[in-house]
Amino acid sequence: MKNRILTIGVVAMLSCLAQVSLALASPVQGQQEISYKSDIRPIINDYCLSCHKPGGKGFEKSGLDMRTYQSLMKGTKFGTIIKPGDSYTSILIQVVDGRVHSAIKMPYGMSGGLAKDKIELLRKWVQQGAKNN
Repeated sequence: MKNRILTIGVVAMLSCLAQVSLALASPVQGQQEISYKSDIRPIINDYCLSCHKPGGKGFEKSGLDMRTYQSLMKGTKFGTIIKPGDSYTSILIQVVDGRVHSAIKMPYGMSGGLAKDKIELLRKWVQQGAKNN
């Protein structure tokens, strides 16, 4: 009887651990996955691409080319700007969030900055791994 209770306890514990593991494997529990193509690319096209492509002021100063996913992930001549899974230390999020010097807050020259909902999409995408999806 004692062994049977112990076995049931171990099975229950393993079941709980499996559920926790599955929850941790998803991007953010209960949150929709953010798509680069559908959610992020339109923000880049509308607010970033005029400066961050060859010939643009942002590209000339930083080397950041945002025309493709690959060039975005490559970053600037100073290094990467996206750390997949870490939106807090990713430079992209810092500059749109205003956590850097006002001279480099992006989009440059945009009164009021990027809308909060767009910043949140960028943040979630980076936190979810900045996938090319």
